[in-house]
Amino acid sequence: MAVLTGLEVLIDDDFALLSGQRVGLMTNPSAIDRQLTSAYRLFASAPNVNLAAFFAPEHGFAGAAPDAEQIATATDPRTGLPVFSLYGDTYRPTAAMLQAIDVLVCDIQDIGVRYYTYPWTVSHILEAAGEHGVRVVILDRPNPLGGAAIDGPVLEPEMASFVGRFPVPVRHGLTLGELAGMINATWNATPADLTIVPCAGWRRAMAWDDTGLPWIAPSPNVPTLNTLRHYPGACLVEGTELSEGRGTALPFEIVGAPWIDPLALADRLNGEAWAAAMGARFRPHTFQPFHSKWAGQVCHGVQVHITDPVRWRPIHVWLGVIVTLRAAYPDHFVWLPDHPDTGVQHFDRLIGSRGVRRQIEAGVAANEPVGAILARLAEPWADDCRAFAEARRRFLRYE
Repeated sequence: MAVLTGLEVLIDDDFALLSGQRVGLMTNPSAIDRQLTSAYRLFASAPNVNLAAFFAPEHGFAGAAPDAEQIATATDPRTGLPVFSLYGDTYRPTAAMLQAIDVLVCDIQDIGVRYYTYPWTVSHILEAAGEHGVRVVILDRPNPLGGAAIDGPVLEPEMASFVGRFPVPVRHGLTLGELAGMINATWNATPADLTIVPCAGWRRAMAWDDTGLPWIAPSPNVPTLNTLRHYPGACLVEGTELSEGRGTALPFEIVGAPWIDPLALADRLNGEAWAAAMGARFRPHTFQPFHSKWAGQVCHGVQVHITDPVRWRPIHVWLGVIVTLRAAYPDHFVWLPDHPDTGVQHFDRLIGSRGVRRQIEAGVAANEPVGAILARLAEPWADDCRAFAEARRRFLRYE
Protein backbone atom coordinates (compact mmCIF):
# COMPACT_ATOMS: atom_id res chain seq x y z
CA MET A 1 0.00 0.00 0.00
CA ALA A 2 1.36 3.40 -0.98
CA VAL A 3 1.76 5.97 1.76
CA LEU A 4 -0.33 9.11 1.34
CA THR A 5 0.83 12.30 2.99
CA GLY A 6 -1.57 14.55 4.85
CA LEU A 7 -1.56 16.83 1.80
CA GLU A 8 -2.74 13.99 -0.44
CA VAL A 9 -5.41 12.98 2.08
CA LEU A 10 -6.66 16.59 2.09
CA ILE A 11 -6.70 16.68 -1.73
CA ASP A 12 -8.64 13.39 -1.89
CA ASP A 13 -11.25 15.05 0.31
CA ASP A 14 -11.32 18.06 -2.05
CA PHE A 15 -9.96 20.39 0.65
CA ALA A 16 -13.29 20.09 2.50
CA LEU A 17 -11.61 20.75 5.86
CA LEU A 18 -10.83 24.30 4.70
CA SER A 19 -14.17 25.13 3.11
CA GLY A 20 -15.34 28.66 3.80
CA GLN A 21 -12.15 29.57 5.66
CA ARG A 22 -9.54 32.24 4.96
CA VAL A 23 -6.34 30.19 4.76
CA GLY A 24 -2.71 30.89 5.58
CA LEU A 25 -0.11 28.37 4.44
CA MET A 26 3.30 27.77 6.04
CA THR A 27 5.33 25.68 3.62
CA ASN A 28 8.41 25.36 1.42
CA PRO A 29 9.28 23.27 -1.68
CA SER A 30 9.66 20.06 0.37
CA ALA A 31 5.85 19.85 0.62
CA ILE A 32 4.79 18.00 -2.54
CA ASP A 33 2.43 15.30 -3.69
CA ARG A 34 3.73 12.16 -5.43
CA GLN A 35 3.47 13.91 -8.83
CA LEU A 36 6.01 16.44 -7.46
CA THR A 37 3.48 19.26 -7.42
CA SER A 38 4.05 21.62 -4.51
CA ALA A 39 1.54 22.42 -1.81
CA TYR A 40 1.94 26.05 -2.85
CA ARG A 41 0.66 25.35 -6.38
CA LEU A 42 -2.03 22.92 -5.23
CA PHE A 43 -3.45 25.41 -2.74
CA ALA A 44 -3.14 28.37 -5.12
CA SER A 45 -4.97 26.54 -7.90
CA ALA A 46 -7.73 24.92 -5.80
CA PRO A 47 -10.98 26.77 -6.60
CA ASN A 48 -12.45 26.09 -3.16
CA VAL A 49 -9.44 27.30 -1.13
CA ASN A 50 -9.48 30.95 -0.13
CA LEU A 51 -5.78 31.66 0.28
CA ALA A 52 -5.01 34.83 2.23
CA ALA A 53 -1.31 34.63 3.16
CA PHE A 54 1.84 32.52 3.13
CA PHE A 55 4.35 32.00 5.95
CA ALA A 56 8.05 31.17 5.51
CA PRO A 57 10.29 29.30 8.00
CA GLU A 58 14.11 29.17 8.06
CA HIS A 59 15.59 28.91 4.54
CA GLY A 60 12.67 30.94 3.20
CA PHE A 61 9.58 30.26 1.14
CA ALA A 62 11.76 28.99 -1.72
CA GLY A 63 13.84 26.82 0.64
CA ALA A 64 17.08 28.24 -0.79
CA ALA A 65 18.48 30.60 1.85
CA PRO A 66 21.58 29.43 3.78
CA ASP A 67 21.27 28.31 7.39
CA ALA A 68 20.75 31.11 9.92
CA GLU A 69 20.18 33.74 7.21
CA GLN A 70 17.40 36.09 8.25
CA ILE A 71 14.41 36.11 5.91
CA ALA A 72 12.44 39.25 5.05
CA THR A 73 8.68 39.42 4.65
CA ALA A 74 7.84 39.75 0.95
CA THR A 75 5.05 39.54 -1.61
CA ASP A 76 4.49 36.42 -3.70
CA PRO A 77 4.72 37.58 -7.34
CA ARG A 78 2.26 34.97 -8.70
CA THR A 79 -0.59 35.43 -6.25
CA GLY A 80 0.13 38.91 -4.89
CA LEU A 81 -0.27 37.53 -1.36
CA PRO A 82 2.05 38.41 1.52
CA VAL A 83 4.76 35.92 2.46
CA PHE A 84 5.30 36.55 6.18
CA SER A 85 8.72 35.61 7.46
CA LEU A 86 8.92 33.54 10.64
CA TYR A 87 12.73 33.59 10.57
CA GLY A 88 13.62 37.25 10.61
CA ASP A 89 12.37 40.06 12.80
CA THR A 90 10.09 37.57 14.53
CA TYR A 91 9.83 33.80 14.87
CA ARG A 92 6.23 34.06 15.96
CA PRO A 93 3.22 35.20 13.91
CA THR A 94 2.04 38.60 15.02
CA ALA A 95 -1.56 39.71 15.42
CA ALA A 96 -1.21 41.69 12.18
CA MET A 97 -0.05 38.59 10.30
CA LEU A 98 -3.02 36.58 11.57
CA GLN A 99 -5.80 39.13 11.30
CA ALA A 100 -6.80 38.15 7.73
CA ILE A 101 -6.88 34.37 8.24
CA ASP A 102 -9.09 31.87 10.02
CA VAL A 103 -6.88 28.80 9.73
CA LEU A 104 -3.13 28.42 9.35
CA VAL A 105 -2.09 25.25 7.51
CA CYS A 106 1.43 23.86 8.02
CA ASP A 107 2.81 21.50 5.38
CA ILE A 108 6.56 20.97 5.41
CA GLN A 109 8.93 18.00 5.56
CA ASP A 110 10.53 17.66 8.99
CA ILE A 111 13.45 15.27 9.51
CA GLY A 112 12.91 14.00 13.05
CA VAL A 113 15.94 15.66 14.68
CA ARG A 114 15.64 18.18 17.53
CA TYR A 115 18.16 20.65 16.08
CA TYR A 116 16.05 21.16 12.98
CA THR A 117 14.09 24.40 13.28
CA TYR A 118 10.80 23.62 11.49
CA PRO A 119 9.06 22.08 14.54
CA TRP A 120 10.02 25.09 16.63
CA THR A 121 8.51 27.40 14.01
CA VAL A 122 5.34 25.33 14.36
CA SER A 123 5.56 25.67 18.15
CA HIS A 124 5.50 29.47 17.84
CA ILE A 125 2.61 29.23 15.39
CA LEU A 126 0.65 27.16 17.90
CA GLU A 127 1.26 29.68 20.67
CA ALA A 128 0.26 32.69 18.58
CA ALA A 129 -2.74 30.90 17.09
CA GLY A 130 -3.97 29.96 20.55
CA GLU A 131 -3.74 33.57 21.68
CA HIS A 132 -5.53 34.98 18.64
CA GLY A 133 -8.17 32.32 18.01
CA VAL A 134 -6.77 31.00 14.74
CA ARG A 135 -7.16 27.31 13.97
CA VAL A 136 -4.03 25.33 13.00
CA VAL A 137 -3.99 22.38 10.61
CA ILE A 138 -0.90 20.18 10.27
CA LEU A 139 -0.69 18.14 7.06
CA ASP A 140 1.43 15.29 8.35
CA ARG A 141 4.36 13.62 6.60
CA PRO A 142 6.42 10.56 7.57
CA ASN A 143 9.44 10.90 9.81
CA PRO A 144 12.17 10.00 7.28
CA LEU A 145 14.31 8.48 10.05
CA GLY A 146 11.42 6.25 11.08
CA GLY A 147 9.21 6.36 14.10
CA ALA A 148 10.84 3.73 16.30
CA ALA A 149 14.29 4.96 17.36
CA ILE A 150 14.60 7.46 20.22
CA ASP A 151 18.16 8.50 21.03
CA GLY A 152 20.35 11.20 22.50
CA PRO A 153 20.04 13.43 25.54
CA VAL A 154 16.82 15.22 26.39
CA LEU A 155 17.11 19.01 26.20
CA GLU A 156 17.70 20.68 29.57
CA PRO A 157 15.40 23.71 30.11
CA GLU A 158 18.24 26.24 30.41
CA MET A 159 19.49 25.21 26.95
CA ALA A 160 16.23 26.16 25.24
CA SER A 161 16.69 28.03 21.95
CA PHE A 162 15.44 27.90 18.37
CA VAL A 163 17.35 24.62 17.88
CA GLY A 164 15.29 23.06 20.68
CA ARG A 165 12.67 24.70 22.86
CA PHE A 166 11.33 21.83 24.98
CA PRO A 167 12.65 18.63 26.67
CA VAL A 168 12.83 16.39 23.61
CA PRO A 169 15.63 13.91 22.75
CA VAL A 170 17.85 14.52 19.72
CA ARG A 171 15.97 11.76 17.86
CA HIS A 172 12.34 11.76 19.01
CA GLY A 173 10.81 9.32 16.50
CA LEU A 174 7.72 11.49 15.97
CA THR A 175 6.16 12.93 12.85
CA LEU A 176 5.72 16.68 12.75
CA GLY A 177 2.01 16.22 13.48
CA GLU A 178 2.67 14.01 16.49
CA LEU A 179 5.30 16.38 17.87
CA ALA A 180 3.01 19.37 17.29
CA GLY A 181 0.27 17.59 19.22
CA MET A 182 2.65 16.93 22.10
CA ILE A 183 3.92 20.53 22.10
CA ASN A 184 0.42 21.99 21.99
CA ALA A 185 -0.90 19.87 24.86
CA THR A 186 2.20 19.76 27.06
CA TRP A 187 4.10 23.04 26.77
CA ASN A 188 1.79 25.57 25.11
CA ALA A 189 0.32 27.95 27.69
CA THR A 190 -2.36 28.99 25.16
CA PRO A 191 -3.21 25.76 23.29
CA ALA A 192 -4.40 26.23 19.73
CA ASP A 193 -7.41 24.59 18.12
CA LEU A 194 -5.26 21.99 16.35
CA THR A 195 -6.26 19.53 13.63
CA ILE A 196 -3.75 16.97 12.34
CA VAL A 197 -4.43 15.38 8.96
CA PRO A 198 -2.50 12.11 9.32
CA CYS A 199 -0.67 10.17 6.64
CA ALA A 200 -2.46 7.10 5.32
CA GLY A 201 -0.57 3.82 5.24
CA TRP A 202 2.56 4.89 7.12
CA ARG A 203 4.00 2.61 9.81
CA ARG A 204 6.60 3.56 12.39
CA ALA A 205 9.08 0.89 11.27
CA MET A 206 9.10 2.10 7.66
CA ALA A 207 12.27 3.41 6.06
CA TRP A 208 11.72 6.28 3.66
CA ASP A 209 12.29 4.00 0.68
CA ASP A 210 9.34 1.89 1.87
CA THR A 211 6.92 4.79 1.55
CA GLY A 212 7.07 5.20 -2.22
CA LEU A 213 7.31 8.96 -1.71
CA PRO A 214 9.85 11.10 -3.59
CA TRP A 215 12.56 12.80 -1.53
CA ILE A 216 12.89 16.57 -1.87
CA ALA A 217 15.60 18.35 0.09
CA PRO A 218 13.84 20.13 2.99
CA SER A 219 16.74 22.59 3.28
CA PRO A 220 19.89 23.36 1.26
CA ASN A 221 22.27 21.21 3.31
CA VAL A 222 20.11 18.08 3.58
CA PRO A 223 20.12 17.18 -0.13
CA THR A 224 19.99 13.39 0.11
CA LEU A 225 18.71 10.63 2.35
CA ASN A 226 22.31 9.67 3.11
CA THR A 227 22.95 13.19 4.42
CA LEU A 228 19.88 12.78 6.59
CA ARG A 229 21.17 9.51 8.09
CA HIS A 230 24.30 11.33 9.31
CA TYR A 231 22.62 14.55 10.41
CA PRO A 232 21.54 13.54 13.97
CA GLY A 233 25.21 13.26 14.92
CA ALA A 234 27.08 15.26 12.29
CA CYS A 235 25.18 18.46 13.12
CA LEU A 236 27.07 18.53 16.43
CA VAL A 237 30.25 19.37 14.48
CA GLU A 238 28.65 22.80 13.98
CA GLY A 239 29.57 23.48 17.60
CA THR A 240 33.28 23.28 16.81
CA GLU A 241 35.75 25.05 14.52
CA LEU A 242 35.82 21.91 12.35
CA SER A 243 34.09 21.98 8.98
CA GLU A 244 31.01 19.76 8.83
CA GLY A 245 31.12 19.86 5.03
CA ARG A 246 28.90 22.87 4.43
CA GLY A 247 29.93 24.43 1.14
CA THR A 248 30.79 21.04 -0.39
CA ALA A 249 28.91 18.25 -2.16
CA LEU A 250 28.95 16.18 1.05
CA PRO A 251 27.46 18.27 3.87
CA PHE A 252 27.27 16.37 7.18
CA GLU A 253 29.08 13.34 5.72
CA ILE A 254 32.62 14.72 6.07
CA VAL A 255 34.63 16.51 8.72
CA GLY A 256 37.93 18.31 8.49
CA ALA A 257 40.18 21.32 8.94
CA PRO A 258 43.47 22.48 7.38
CA TRP A 259 45.55 21.10 10.27
CA ILE A 260 44.36 17.46 10.26
CA ASP A 261 46.38 14.49 8.96
CA PRO A 262 43.63 12.59 7.10
CA LEU A 263 45.45 9.25 6.86
CA ALA A 264 46.35 9.22 10.54
CA LEU A 265 42.80 10.22 11.54
CA ALA A 266 41.18 7.52 9.39
CA ASP A 267 43.55 4.86 10.75
CA ARG A 268 42.90 5.95 14.33
CA LEU A 269 39.12 5.87 13.89
CA ASN A 270 39.08 2.60 11.96
CA GLY A 271 41.07 1.02 14.78
CA GLU A 272 38.36 1.79 17.33
CA ALA A 273 36.09 -1.10 18.35
CA TRP A 274 33.18 1.25 19.10
CA ALA A 275 33.17 2.53 15.50
CA ALA A 276 33.01 -0.92 13.92
CA ALA A 277 30.32 -1.97 16.40
CA MET A 278 28.17 0.99 15.30
CA GLY A 279 28.42 0.31 11.57
CA ALA A 280 30.92 3.02 10.65
CA ARG A 281 34.05 3.10 8.50
CA PHE A 282 36.25 6.13 7.80
CA ARG A 283 37.98 7.13 4.57
CA PRO A 284 40.65 9.87 4.33
CA HIS A 285 39.16 12.86 2.53
CA THR A 286 40.43 16.27 1.37
CA PHE A 287 38.05 19.05 0.38
CA GLN A 288 37.76 22.80 -0.11
CA PRO A 289 34.53 24.46 1.06
CA PHE A 290 33.26 27.32 -1.09
CA HIS A 291 31.43 28.89 1.87
CA SER A 292 30.97 28.48 5.64
CA LYS A 293 33.89 27.44 7.86
CA TRP A 294 37.33 27.37 6.18
CA ALA A 295 35.83 28.72 2.93
CA GLY A 296 38.41 28.67 0.14
CA GLN A 297 40.94 26.71 2.22
CA VAL A 298 41.99 23.12 1.68
CA CYS A 299 40.76 20.94 4.54
CA HIS A 300 41.76 17.40 5.43
CA GLY A 301 39.75 14.88 7.39
CA VAL A 302 37.53 11.89 6.81
CA GLN A 303 34.31 10.88 5.12
CA VAL A 304 32.16 8.76 7.41
CA HIS A 305 30.64 5.74 5.65
CA ILE A 306 27.71 3.69 6.94
CA THR A 307 28.67 0.02 6.63
CA ASP A 308 25.77 -1.46 8.57
CA PRO A 309 22.48 0.51 8.60
CA VAL A 310 21.04 -1.75 11.32
CA ARG A 311 23.85 -1.02 13.79
CA TRP A 312 24.36 2.59 12.69
CA ARG A 313 24.22 5.03 15.62
CA PRO A 314 24.83 8.50 14.18
CA ILE A 315 24.85 10.48 17.44
CA HIS A 316 27.36 8.13 19.07
CA VAL A 317 29.56 7.75 15.98
CA TRP A 318 29.85 11.47 15.35
CA LEU A 319 30.44 12.22 19.03
CA GLY A 320 33.24 9.65 18.80
CA VAL A 321 34.73 11.57 15.88
CA ILE A 322 34.57 14.83 17.83
CA VAL A 323 36.15 13.26 20.93
CA THR A 324 38.91 11.68 18.82
CA LEU A 325 39.76 15.00 17.18
CA ARG A 326 39.68 16.82 20.53
CA ALA A 327 42.20 14.30 21.87
CA ALA A 328 44.39 14.18 18.76
CA TYR A 329 44.66 17.95 18.19
CA PRO A 330 44.52 19.66 21.60
CA ASP A 331 46.33 22.77 20.31
CA HIS A 332 43.95 23.32 17.39
CA PHE A 333 40.52 22.07 18.44
CA VAL A 334 38.10 24.87 19.41
CA TRP A 335 34.52 24.81 20.72
CA LEU A 336 32.60 27.68 19.13
CA PRO A 337 30.75 30.19 21.33
CA ASP A 338 27.00 30.53 20.83
CA HIS A 339 26.82 34.24 21.55
CA PRO A 340 29.32 36.51 23.31
CA ASP A 341 26.68 37.77 25.75
CA THR A 342 25.44 34.36 26.92
CA GLY A 343 28.63 32.45 27.66
CA VAL A 344 26.92 29.32 26.28
CA GLN A 345 28.84 27.19 23.82
CA HIS A 346 27.06 26.43 20.56
CA PHE A 347 27.74 22.71 21.04
CA ASP A 348 25.89 22.87 24.36
CA ARG A 349 22.86 24.48 22.69
CA LEU A 350 22.79 21.70 20.11
CA ILE A 351 23.32 18.71 22.40
CA GLY A 352 21.01 20.31 24.95
CA SER A 353 23.34 20.14 27.94
CA ARG A 354 26.54 21.66 29.32
CA GLY A 355 27.42 18.32 30.89
CA VAL A 356 28.24 16.45 27.67
CA ARG A 357 31.02 18.81 26.64
CA ARG A 358 32.39 18.89 30.18
CA GLN A 359 32.50 15.10 30.31
CA ILE A 360 34.30 15.03 26.98
CA GLU A 361 36.88 17.49 28.29
CA ALA A 362 37.35 15.53 31.51
CA GLY A 363 37.69 12.22 29.68
CA VAL A 364 40.23 13.57 27.20
CA ALA A 365 42.25 15.20 30.00
CA ALA A 366 42.35 11.83 31.80
CA ASN A 367 43.47 10.08 28.58
CA GLU A 368 40.36 7.91 28.80
CA PRO A 369 39.56 5.68 25.78
CA VAL A 370 37.00 7.20 23.41
CA GLY A 371 34.72 4.16 23.75
CA ALA A 372 34.65 4.59 27.52
CA ILE A 373 33.76 8.27 27.20
CA LEU A 374 30.91 7.44 24.81
CA ALA A 375 29.56 4.74 27.11
CA ARG A 376 29.55 7.10 30.09
CA LEU A 377 27.81 9.83 28.06
CA ALA A 378 25.11 7.48 26.81
CA GLU A 379 24.30 5.83 30.14
CA PRO A 380 21.81 8.46 31.39
CA TRP A 381 20.27 8.90 27.94
CA ALA A 382 18.68 5.46 28.02
CA ASP A 383 16.52 6.29 31.05
CA ASP A 384 15.63 9.71 29.65
CA CYS A 385 14.62 8.21 26.30
CA ARG A 386 12.46 5.57 28.00
CA ALA A 387 10.70 8.30 29.98
CA PHE A 388 10.15 10.31 26.81
CA ALA A 389 8.80 7.22 25.01
CA GLU A 390 6.19 6.87 27.73
CA ALA A 391 5.34 10.60 27.69
CA ARG A 392 4.86 10.63 23.91
CA ARG A 393 2.66 7.52 23.86
CA ARG A 394 -0.69 9.33 23.96
CA PHE A 395 0.28 11.51 21.00
CA LEU A 396 1.18 8.66 18.64
CA ARG A 397 -1.03 8.34 15.57
CA TYR A 398 0.65 5.45 13.79
CA GLU A 399 1.45 1.84 14.71
